[in-house]
Amino acid sequence: MMVCFGWKIIGELPKQPKFILAVAPHTSNWDFFVAIASVFSLNLKVSFLAKGSIFRWPVKSLLTAIGGIGVDRSHSHGVVGQMVEEFKAHEQFILGIAPEGTRSKTIEWKTGFLQIAKQANVPIVPVSFDFIKKEVRFHSAVLITGDINQELVEFKQIFADVCAKNPQAV
Repeated sequence: MMVCFGWKIIGELPKQPKFILAVAPHTSNWDFFVAIASVFSLNLKVSFLAKGSIFRWPVKSLLTAIGGIGVDRSHSHGVVGQMVEEFKAHEQFILGIAPEGTRSKTIEWKTGFLQIAKQANVPIVPVSFDFIKKEVRFHSAVLITGDINQELVEFKQIFADVCAKNPQAV
């Protein structure tokens, strides 16, 4: 399926009403536009976490309308618990997260997306944006049941051969 500008969507989403879309690598603001084009082309309703500082006029209403949830990244304050409650409160809920937590170069990914999946008992669908191949790839869903740190190592391997918009930031 085509998204736009020559991008293709590869793979399938689970036939479940609740799951997490974990998108990586996240190195550019362009990732957001590829994600939004993909979501619209698939006619999905996806909530997504983004830094709270971008939720201000004039874009706050638009971001909220398309599913944005602002997060204060300066300190930990229960985002995992808040998202687990969102999964419990809705019959259908898809949450999009960038596991790196930033567009900047980072060695360690955040583990919150794994914690949310484990506590809410929902699968994670790894989603890669490959800027060389112009592919949005939905990988096989993963259910998080074990050691979070080991799961993170295995999860990162899924994205090993993906070309980010800014590969130097990976």
